Amino acid sequence: MGLTASLLAVDAGNSKTDVAVVNGDGEVLATARGGAFRPPAVGVERAVDALGEAVTRAFAAAGVSSVEHVSACLANADLPVEEEQLAAALHARGWGASTEVRNDTFAVLRAGVDEPRGVAVVCGAGVNCVGMRPDGRTARFPAIGRLSGDWGGGWGLAEEALWHAARAEDGRGEPTELARALPAHFGLGTMYALIEALHLRRVEAVRRHELAPVLFATAAGGDPVARSIVDRQADEVVAMATVALTRLDLLAEQTPVLLGGSVLAARHPHLDDRIRELLAARAPEAVPRVVTERPVLGAALLGLDRAGAAPGAHARVRAHFAG
Repeated sequence: MGLTASLLAVDAGNSKTDVAVVNGDGEVLATARGGAFRPPAVGVERAVDALGEAVTRAFAAAGVSSVEHVSACLANADLPVEEEQLAAALHARGWGASTEVRNDTFAVLRAGVDEPRGVAVVCGAGVNCVGMRPDGRTARFPAIGRLSGDWGGGWGLAEEALWHAARAEDGRGEPTELARALPAHFGLGTMYALIEALHLRRVEAVRRHELAPVLFATAAGGDPVARSIVDRQADEVVAMATVALTRLDLLAEQTPVLLGGSVLAARHPHLDDRIRELLAARAPEAVPRVVTERPVLGAALLGLDRAGAAPGAHARVRAHFAG
C-alpha cells in the first residue's frame, strides 16, 4: 500500500455505485460496487461516506492509497454549482490529486462513443440529456423535473398514467384500459381503491414506478390513451436531443445519439420506433443507438481524455468492460 494509480473512475447512481481504479495505460487494476448515491435524501457528507466504502475496497484490491485524478459522474449533480460542491466534498477525502465531477449522463454518453462527440438522452426515473464535442463544448439541461421544463421518465410516466386512469373511471376523461390495468397490478379492482391505497400509504409511494411497465404493456395492446402518453415521451426525448445537437452545431453532421436509462434500454417497440421516426424527421443525420456499455466505463474514458492518454489506453479499458 502507499502506491498511486492514475485514475479513479466513479459512476454513482440513485440505485448503485461502480468504481474502478485504472492505470495510465488503461489497465483496470480493481473494481468495486457500492450502494445508492443520494445527497438530496441523506446529505452530501453521508452520501460521500457511502461512496467511500466502495472506493476503500477498490483501493485495497488495487494495492494503492490514492490516484492522480478522480473522474466522478454522479447522479443528482444536475447543476454546475452542484458539480462544484460535490467535487469539493470528494476532493476533501484525499482520494486523488485532482477531482472532476460531472452529471452521470455524461458517463452514459462517453461510454457509448469512440470519441467525446455526440448526444445522450437518459430516461430512467427521470429524464436528462447532455452533449459534448472533442473541443470541450457541452450542451446540457438543468433536468430537475417539471420546475426546469422536464416531462417523463419512469416516475413521470406513472403519474401521467394514473391521472388519465382516474379521470377515465370518474367520467372526466376518455375511456382507457389503464383504469383497469393500473389497480389490477396491485390486486385492486378500481382506480378509486388504488387512489385510496396510495393516499393512505397502504401502497407505498415508492412503488408507483412499477406502473410504467404496465403503461407500456397497455400501449402495446393498442389502447389510444396509453399510446398517446408513450408518444409524448418519444417527442420529449427527440426534442431534447435535437436542441442539444443544435446547440453544438451538430444537427447537420452525422452524430451518435445514445439512448440510455431503464425506460429506453427496455426497447419498448412503440417508444423505440416513434423516437427513431421523429429523429429521422427532425435530425436526419442523427444515428440513434441504445447504450449497453456500463457507465463507469464512460467515467474512466473521460478521465483518460483529460490526461491525454494514448488511444491504446482507451481501447484497453473499453475491452476490459466489454469482457
